[in-house]
Amino acid sequence: MDIIQIIFQIALIVVPAGAVLLTAIFFLRKESEKEVRSLRIELQRERQKYFLPHRVEAYQRAVLLMERIHPNNLVMRLHNPGLPAAAMQAKLLEGIREEFDHNIAQQIFINPQTWEIVRRSKDETVKIINLAGNQMGPTSVGMDLASKIFEIVGEVGTMPTEIAVAALKKELQELF
Repeated sequence: MDIIQIIFQIALIVVPAGAVLLTAIFFLRKESEKEVRSLRIELQRERQKYFLPHRVEAYQRAVLLMERIHPNNLVMRLHNPGLPAAAMQAKLLEGIREEFDHNIAQQIFINPQTWEIVRRSKDETVKIINLAGNQMGPTSVGMDLASKIFEIVGEVGTMPTEIAVAALKKELQELF
């Protein structure tokens, strides 16, 4: 009976001590999780404070890119009526390429799906310029090309650049 009493006495000490130890571990773990959550929130705020201005600027620049490569704006900015149509077409395509290349780094801050819309918009604008250029004769001049581009833009309705601008604005508004 002595051994049973000793085991019982040890159990009376160990079981409550174990329960206290498990309770302490449970509460310490909860407190640790709270601290980790708090640190994550603080890091997220700091990241937001740093990245948000850059993201806003990226959206602004992407919208500006879309406005600058809109066929109407592009023609008005780069138009040279005496230039042969083929040379004018090359000048317009070069303008699109330069604008896009100048802003390509903005994709770091823009949602990949939205950047894809921007990229496709650029490609569709190139197609419009090439479509108009392919309809020019050997004696056509820049004025003829410009007229044809305006005609195609009028037929298309909503331009790809306008769709991209709407997507960029929508996504930017979702940040706030």
